[in-house]
Amino acid sequence: MSARATPEISLRLLEIFAAMMRGGTTVETAEALGISQPAVSAGLRQLEAQLGIVLFERTSRRMTPTAEAEALFTEIRPMFSMLQGFTKTARDIRQGLLGRLRIIATPPIGHTIAPLALKHLLAERPDVSVSFDVRRLEHVVEAVHSGRADLGIAITSESYPSLHAETLHETRMVALVADDLTARPSITPDDLIDRPFIGLEVDSKLGSQLRAAFQQHGHGYLPHIEVRYVSTAAELVNHGLGNAIVDPFTAHCLARPQVQIRPFDPACAIRVALLTRRGVPRSQLVTAFVAALRPLFDAPLRRLHA
Repeated sequence: MSARATPEISLRLLEIFAAMMRGGTTVETAEALGISQPAVSAGLRQLEAQLGIVLFERTSRRMTPTAEAEALFTEIRPMFSMLQGFTKTARDIRQGLLGRLRIIATPPIGHTIAPLALKHLLAERPDVSVSFDVRRLEHVVEAVHSGRADLGIAITSESYPSLHAETLHETRMVALVADDLTARPSITPDDLIDRPFIGLEVDSKLGSQLRAAFQQHGHGYLPHIEVRYVSTAAELVNHGLGNAIVDPFTAHCLARPQVQIRPFDPACAIRVALLTRRGVPRSQLVTAFVAALRPLFDAPLRRLHA
């Protein structure tokens, strides 16, 4: 090595040096770093050889830092404070206590169950930042596919080549009714055909299911009011504008006391799916959110939204 060459010092050697400066003995340094005492001594000798500086005055009982060692320790102390912060941050990310979670959901879940799961998650992880969006199904699929969202939650029975779709819950649509229909144990299209009815857009997945149900009973699907979102349908029922068929999450979350929830026949099955990109491992944050979300589907919905 020429006189001008800068020695390449490993971070491990500097870590041994810093621990020695803090601990004072090779025994304490070895215990702090989880290595042997001879490894500490060898590391210090190697560092001195690379620097060309005597760092410790060696006596039979003790190693005393030189003035040069004190000066060097002052220089590297901030670096080790940063390293400790980096290590803690990495540990928090690994444990799902820190980081950013990007969630996108369709309205029936995004306006009901998902916020409850998010509340549970953030109660234990206050330092996590979240991007939370509610969109139509096609936007949810595109956001997860493109990587703009870490996970999507949607009511869908479809499969997607680039996405992994995991079933979270399976249920059926329900009727939101008022007035004389509240006395009936269940609701069919026959009960709705001569009354104001709030329907979902026929080109939506849920709307197409409702059309098939009406056709099965020999009726055309002719809503008095047509809406895009189930939450809109629920609010219109609350305001006395008619009856509607919606998912049970929206029904139990948004229905006012004067509006009753009844089973709807024929059954219109719905599936809640968790959408993630194929080939992308789940982060600890995604895993933690799903763990908070899944039990909510099995809990009584009225209790959840009380």
